[in-house]
Amino acid sequence: MKRDKKDILKENIAKGKAGEEEVKEMYELQDYEVKKAFRGKDFIMEKRDLIEDKIIETKHIEVKTGKSKLSNLQKKTKKGNKNYKVERINPAFR
Repeated sequence: MKRDKKDILKENIAKGKAGEEEVKEMYELQDYEVKKAFRGKDFIMEKRDLIEDKIIETKHIEVKTGKSKLSNLQKKTKKGNKNYKVERINPAFR
């Protein structure tokens, strides 16, 4: 039975959201502050020095699931940012 394009799109969106949530939780367990980002990345992760209350590390994260590819904007953002990381994940969503 052939699946309709709307169903495939809904499934891909759900997988993407599940992957984002999984990566977000993974970084939170590593004591990163997670901020939702827009334009070329999904999240900005910041790690703080708790004693001095300074940001000691920043990462820009794009979450990709399955065989999805970076968009042109994401490629441009990655090229211009050494702290940009693509997290490839296959969420436990089915």
